[in-house]
Amino acid sequence: MSRFALVYTALGLGAIALVGFVWLGGQAQNTPIPEADLAVLDSLRVGEMQKLALHRAAKPLPDVAVETRQGEAVRMSDYKGKVVVLNFWATWCAPCRKEMPALDALNRELGGEDFEVVLIATGLNPAPAIDTFFAQAGIETLETLLDPRQKAAAAMAVPGLPVTLLLNREGREIARVQGEADWHAPETLAFLKAVIALGTGE
Repeated sequence: MSRFALVYTALGLGAIALVGFVWLGGQAQNTPIPEADLAVLDSLRVGEMQKLALHRAAKPLPDVAVETRQGEAVRMSDYKGKVVVLNFWATWCAPCRKEMPALDALNRELGGEDFEVVLIATGLNPAPAIDTFFAQAGIETLETLLDPRQKAAAAMAVPGLPVTLLLNREGREIARVQGEADWHAPETLAFLKAVIALGTGE
């Protein structure tokens, strides 16, 4: 059994062959991450960040629309210019609930013009359940986007929850974590501050 099997709940999403790429003229456009940047980030992959799979090339993501809780469409391209921690979660996912306060603390500390934590609640997540959980967990700086039909989760190759993608300022995926992590640990903050400073894969 995978070590992640106990920490995230399978969604039963089918494999999608072209997930995670933008196709231009039939070719996937990836951007190699500079070797110097990779060396810096590899040196900071300690503690909680050992859970993170760091890519050697920044991967374009399908610009799939999700919704605000008011029903407005939002795309990942709307966050260009910021480093983004993109967290897929659900109210019924115990590991998601466990890591949410740390994500809130991370956004409180680093959030601003250069960085943002973005949540996408995928699947069935009734508004009262979201409100109750956020109130109980003391979530103060985060809102959540909605992916009720799991289209964004499928398009971004999210096989279970939680899954967290790290996006550079161009909205390209440079790393991901499957399963929960402590997103406010000292080593996590050090790693993310380096990503913000480096602007890897732009």
